[in-house]
Amino acid sequence: MGVPKRKSSKQRGRQRRAANMKLEVPALVNCPQCHALVMPHHLCPECGYYKDREVVATK
Repeated sequence: MGVPKRKSSKQRGRQRRAANMKLEVPALVNCPQCHALVMPHHLCPECGYYKDREVVATK
């Protein structure tokens, strides 16, 4: 089994961890009712519809 020859520095470990930290754009789909951008499997804040039926009445 491979054993490190020297102690790895704090900077090297932090760089390795930070390589996977990135911001991701949320996935958005069009609402079938009002065509506003909505996160998938979420209630539409514009019209209150979810899966082709009104869940929350909007003013």
